[in-house]
Amino acid sequence: MTTVPPTTLALRPFRAIRYRASTATELGNLISPPYDVIDDEERATLAARNAHNVVRLILPSEPAEGGLGRYASAANLLHEWLDEGMLVVDDEPALYVYQQRTGETVLQRGLFGAVSWQPLDAGVILPHENVRSGPVEDRLALMRAMHANPEPIFLLYDGGGAASDIAAATVTQPALQSAETPDGVTHELWAVTDPVELARIEADLSQRQAMIADGHHRYTTYGYLRDEMHATRGNGPWDFGLTLLVDDSVATPDIRAIHRVVPAFALSDAVKRAAFGFQIRELDTISDVDSALTELAKQHEPAYVISDGDQFVLLSNPDSTQLAASKPAERTSAWWQLDASIASVFLMEHLWGVTDAAGQVDAEHDPHAAIRIARETAGIALLLNPAPLAGILAVARAGDAMPRKSTLFLPKPASGFVMRAFRFEET
Repeated sequence: MTTVPPTTLALRPFRAIRYRASTATELGNLISPPYDVIDDEERATLAARNAHNVVRLILPSEPAEGGLGRYASAANLLHEWLDEGMLVVDDEPALYVYQQRTGETVLQRGLFGAVSWQPLDAGVILPHENVRSGPVEDRLALMRAMHANPEPIFLLYDGGGAASDIAAATVTQPALQSAETPDGVTHELWAVTDPVELARIEADLSQRQAMIADGHHRYTTYGYLRDEMHATRGNGPWDFGLTLLVDDSVATPDIRAIHRVVPAFALSDAVKRAAFGFQIRELDTISDVDSALTELAKQHEPAYVISDGDQFVLLSNPDSTQLAASKPAERTSAWWQLDASIASVFLMEHLWGVTDAAGQVDAEHDPHAAIRIARETAGIALLLNPAPLAGILAVARAGDAMPRKSTLFLPKPASGFVMRAFRFEET
């Protein structure tokens, strides 16, 4: 493909790679959550569920001695599964309506397509979190070897328009494919190929901007891979990246906090230092994480719960003078309104003297796991309230970015339901 990519929000139809599965249950055992929420135990569970589970492509393990590297191994596996017919490629390019539901309740609906990559400062696709180099290098090595996008990023936009109307009408028809995952979610897929409908979607989206809800590292990877391919091949399908674009008015996303763990940090020391900037209240009647989060949710100002796994302590009412003095000069007021930002700078850096980066502070989306890890490492868990969507959007639109791993948007699109390889779009 040699066409110049558009400089607006644009989803290009593509020929999806999909599993050949005879039942929804079978397909449910072949797809997985995104790579970055899968730990070693879940990876083993998914791989054992079916020998062709997509986790073997998105999180390849080291092959036996004398074998290929893990990324080349994943690329070979993709080709093998295509050659043997376990994976098939649709005959014509399409945008795909993707819906997740439990029973009759629609959790999320969006469009799978190949989004035109845009610089993050162009005002078309907005980030809301910072990224780290390690995950980008990992995803780049995988996509470079596979010459493909094995799983999508997740974009949100303010909906209402032709794209949403077409998606809503499409789901009244029989689904192209469906999957039932063990968590009780039904995943359904429809193809949109009508040129008139595709043109209406293109015109609608060209006037909009979207925010990255999930996949900042993958989106950054799309840019690096694009630059590499430009150096030798010019424009092509690598100017686009596999994306789920969701209208946030169809079903409000479930936004959860991503918590922190500071290893080898005594609770007594953490409380003593935090007392210089926060009001301290020991939660003597609370002995479990769920109750602690319930208490935390009652707080209306920036507040946190810290725990070593046995005791829980509430930090609230931050000192306004110190808080104002701690705001980084380069950060926007929208950024300083969010609990995650205040925790990163005022609590962790200013009061505790630790940096919210890999090695000193770990991020954990599961609060129960955060408590367990704190206990195992003789450290503390820092539990946060989730950020409001309006606050996240305000930060993104102000051109700022939250601390890395601050938000968890649910439900995430399943990995493996659709995949994309460049070779099926080249001419």
